[in-house]
This record gives sequence, C-alpha cells and structure tokens, in this order.
Amino acid sequence: MERAGKQGTMPRAFLVWLAGTRVSLLGGAALFFGLGWAASEHGGRTAALVLTAVTLPRTVLLLVGGALADRLGPRRVMVVGDAVMLAATLALAVASHRLGTPAWLLVAAAAVIGAVDAFYLPAAGAMPRLLVGREQLPRALAMTQAGTQAAQLLGAPLGAVLVAAAGVTAVALADAVSFALVLVVLLCVRPAFDVARAAGEGGVLAGAVEGVRLAARDRLLRSALLLTMAAAGVLLPVVSLLTPLLVRERGWGAGAAGLVAGAEALGMIAVSLAVSRWGPLRRTGTGAALGLVVAAAGTAGMAGAPVVGAAVACGVVAGAGAGAFAAHIAPLVMGATPDTHLSRIQAVLGLVQSLALVIAHNLLGALADAVGAAAATGASAGAGLLAGLAGLAAGPLRAARSGGGVPRTTPGSGREANVAAPRRP
Repeated sequence: MERAGKQGTMPRAFLVWLAGTRVSLLGGAALFFGLGWAASEHGGRTAALVLTAVTLPRTVLLLVGGALADRLGPRRVMVVGDAVMLAATLALAVASHRLGTPAWLLVAAAAVIGAVDAFYLPAAGAMPRLLVGREQLPRALAMTQAGTQAAQLLGAPLGAVLVAAAGVTAVALADAVSFALVLVVLLCVRPAFDVARAAGEGGVLAGAVEGVRLAARDRLLRSALLLTMAAAGVLLPVVSLLTPLLVRERGWGAGAAGLVAGAEALGMIAVSLAVSRWGPLRRTGTGAALGLVVAAAGTAGMAGAPVVGAAVACGVVAGAGAGAFAAHIAPLVMGATPDTHLSRIQAVLGLVQSLALVIAHNLLGALADAVGAAAATGASAGAGLLAGLAGLAAGPLRAARSGGGVPRTTPGSGREANVAAPRRP
C-alpha cells in the first residue's frame, strides 16, 4: 500500500519540546503504574474506581480546557498545568510517605491528575502544529507517539522498580522532577508558526460547544472520533487495568506486569518510528482500522498466554497494532481540523476516549471480579476486533488519504483556511 512521503529535517524547537515533554511523560507513566499497582491491592472495583477518578474529571472539563487553550494559546496553558502538577506530585510524595496508600489518597491523587489533564492534554495535542509545517505534521505526530511509547516502555518497569523500592512516594518524587524539567523547557521554547486564534466572543463555554458541533457535522471527523472512542474502550484498559489484574491472577508479580506493559510500548515504538521515517499509509483511515484489528489479536493472545514470555510476545503484537492505529488516526484528525479549532478538536478527541474509559474501566473491572481477568481481557479483544472491522467498512475512513498535510476549511465557509505560516522575526 502506498505511503505518504517525508519532508525535511524537523525544527530544533520541536525536537527540544518533544524531548522535554517525553521526559515528563516518563515520570507520569511511572506514577500511573504505581497508582494502578497500589490500587490493584484493594481489588478490581477499587482499582477501577481509582482509574475512573482520573478519567471522570478529565471528561467533565476537557471541552472547557480545549476552548481555553484555543483562546489563550496552548503553550501558556501547558506552563500553568506543569506548575500545578509539580506542586501536586510533591504533595502526594509527602502524604504517601506519612500515610501509606489508602484508597482515598489514591482516588484524590487520581482526581487531581484528571482535572489538570483536562486543560493540559488539548494544549499539548495542538502544540506540534505551532512547531512544524503541515508537510512535516504526520511525521512529527509519529515521532510524538514514538516518544510517548518510549516513555511508557521505560516508565512501567521504572514504576515497578520504584514501587518495589520505596512505594508510591518514590514514583511521585520522580514525576515531580520530570514536571520541573518540562516547565523549564516550555519557558524556553517559542512556537515557530502562527495559527489563527479563536475569537473571544461568546465565552469559553460557547467556544467549547462550537468545537463539539464541528466534530459532529464533519463526516470524516465524526467517523474518526467514533473509531477512536471504540479503540480507547478496548485498548487503553489493557495496560492500566487488565494487565495488573491478569498478572495478579496468575501470580507473576509486579515485575511481570511491568514487562508486559513495556512490551506493548515496544511494539508501538517500532511502528511509530517506522511511520516517522517513511510516513503513514496514504489510506490513513484504513491503516487505523487495520491497526485496531491487529491490536485485538495481540490482546486475545495475552488473555490466553500461559507464561510470562508468551504474554510479553503478545503484548508486542498488541502494541504494534495500537501504534499503527495511533499513527494513522492522529494526522487524519488534525489534518481535518481548522486552525481556529485545534485545541477544541483535541479536547473532543480526549473526551471520547475518556467517556469510553469511564465505561470500560468499570465494566471490565466488574467483569474481572465476576469471571476472572483472563475472560475480561478476552472480551476486550473481541470488542476491539468488531470495532476494527466496522472501521474498515466506514466510507469516510476508507476514502481518507494522506498527502503529508490535508487542507483544512474554515467552519461553514467551504473554502480552504490559511495553513500555519512561519513567524516573522
């Protein structure tokens, strides 16, 4: 299948931003693993409650966060978010050192993370458009995805080591250091491209509603977002919820959980690096749906794996499929988004994932308690297969193409919007 080509060397500002934010994600991945592992000690329902405490506030506030970032600028919102999370992780380190990890503390920490994410994630998702030209955007997004999964690859085993050594206190301190680093990076890096800023009339809530309306009336965006919602519900709980429960069910220990999670990240990194080098498939919608099918197959293998080695191998396959999905769906969504709505559509993208997670975490947690973690993981794999096949059958996704940058239209105008223009000195 034909691939989109690659264009030039990435700007230095983007590479610095990418390195700094991926280090922060490394700390976040270690903390997330630590919270999930500590919560799993309290049982499946409590583990699901802690994970829901992240996704619920994020779900409620995401649209407001996206509208605010479109109005104030993504970089400014990210700076504030990093400062808040630096203070929050230091507070968690002190509290866990003194009190241990009672369920209420885990829920409270998760809720703070979710609330900050609601403002931070839409801004971070829009930042690549301010740092690279549109021809380089698919490769930049693939590099971002590869960096994210590299953080996951190292973060899960790092979290396991830190939890074994000093509990949640250690991973909270590590996360605080990473937030301090990325805060310095954001204060030093300036966007290289200007994009149209959202108008100030109508208020933040009205702007948030307009973002939802755009996503609902655009056939390609609507189809891509629905497929993303399905993928989030069946792929994301595998690492965060099902893998720890599956490992505990089979008596393999925390180290095995970190290895399986890292294997998924390894598969995603391999595919993301390939896309950053050679570009995505030109049929981006088809590539995303096929990736979901492959991920479902790998997840099914994990459900039936009798030993750690088999689970790790299946994790690589699941991660490769998830990486292919992400590497194709991200440029498809951003390419179809007007410059004035970048953060808002990223917020809608995060919202559909959060909605799926709120439902999936609780359903899968209850299912794991009722029939076992292996059966719950198999059910997640079956749902992923059905979602991937539905994506292959969806007309707007089959017709979607990538040429290294997709012209966007101003909402309601029917004309091409101006693409990001380089800043003048």
